[in-house]
Amino acid sequence: MSDSYDLLVIGAGSGGVRAARISAGYGARVAIIEEYRVGGTCVIRGCVPKKLFVYASRYKDLFELAPSFGWNVGTPGFDWATLVANKDKEIARLEAAYVAGLERPGVEIIRDRAVVTGPNSIRLLKSGRELAAKTILVATGARPRIPDIPGKELGITSNEAFHLDRLPRSILIEGGGFISAEFATIFSGLGVATTIVYRGERMLRGFDEDLRVGLEAGLEARGVTIIHQTDVLGLRQTGKDITVSFSDGVDAPFGAVMFATGRSPNTSGLGLEAAGVALGEDGAIAVDEYSRTSVPSIYAVGDVTNRAQLTPVAIREGHAFADTVFGGMPTAVDHSLIGEAVFAEPEVGTVGLSEHDAATHGDIDVYVTRFRPMMNTLSLKSDRMMMKLITRAGGGEVLGVHILGPGASEIIQMAAIPMAMKASKADFDRAIAMHPTAAEELVTFKKPSYVYRGGVKQ
Repeated sequence: MSDSYDLLVIGAGSGGVRAARISAGYGARVAIIEEYRVGGTCVIRGCVPKKLFVYASRYKDLFELAPSFGWNVGTPGFDWATLVANKDKEIARLEAAYVAGLERPGVEIIRDRAVVTGPNSIRLLKSGRELAAKTILVATGARPRIPDIPGKELGITSNEAFHLDRLPRSILIEGGGFISAEFATIFSGLGVATTIVYRGERMLRGFDEDLRVGLEAGLEARGVTIIHQTDVLGLRQTGKDITVSFSDGVDAPFGAVMFATGRSPNTSGLGLEAAGVALGEDGAIAVDEYSRTSVPSIYAVGDVTNRAQLTPVAIREGHAFADTVFGGMPTAVDHSLIGEAVFAEPEVGTVGLSEHDAATHGDIDVYVTRFRPMMNTLSLKSDRMMMKLITRAGGGEVLGVHILGPGASEIIQMAAIPMAMKASKADFDRAIAMHPTAAEELVTFKKPSYVYRGGVKQ
């Protein structure tokens, strides 16, 4: 077997797999090096299993709604072991599909850990093989960030949450981002007494304020306790519980503690700095618009660059890399308009500028509506759905769309398409509403709820 390649990819996650597969399709001799499982964080212990768990948690709400539609479902029961086993089967199926997708165009899969030893060389730590390549692509993703506090080893992260032997009676989740919101939804929906502690004033920093307020209200209505402006100072084992010491002087016991305090790029131990690859203060690999590092033969895509830690972004970057380097089509990824979804309860979908940010870009009109989802109207559930459309003044270009409630992620995906085409409010208005749907609200707004003129709300 030759040890010389056109491309060596380190990391078989979403970005690396796409880059390897497309590059091989262009005729390159490619090997991908992965020390764990093919598929990366998203497939193995991220967005895919997480959404399956979110689906499981939502059955609680469906069972509560069923009687209003005439269904008698008796007393529902839940078995954690069954969910975990079925999730594992699906992940194994997806991993096999990823492997087949690599092998079909001839990508060699090397199960090992790689260290970059030069601009065109890699050493495999397990086998000791020395590999050479014209181009190296680093796509090693990111890992959960764990606070450096006493007793940190007693906590878990999203990695371990998918493999718990049993559900805890209670859980404390530290963090105010989408991972915290999603796992709070999962655990509370499955019957675990759930508490979130966050050092900030409100969760989802950087999101539109109405989304932030609505998410917290929805989580609290679901039974989640949210503690703001408080840090976790330490953990200690007390019998079967973990006692948490908070910065406000309170100590409290929980069945489990989960850290959801962000993710750090996986660059440690890769030999990148010795090879001359420039890293940022957070350990992220610095790249240009074509994902090239400070070393011309070494590129990086995905979470390891910390441009946007989202799977679809990594896939797009991986494909653009292959087009650029092996397809003869230099392609830069536009990161200026990236939609986001938070699979919490309530669900969040957002694309474009928040109201706060849009108001700094000139005069804007803001359209807002709140209503009970139709599914809830036969019951006593009072949950509200929120939709917001932000445009330039006078019904101009749509700058932001923000949705809170059922199906938010599916709706926002479609809204992102006309926004990428610089659609105006008039373009939205030309679409005939599909009734009765929630999404029709985006094309039936008549007058702004309020406006900003000169940066002042009126």
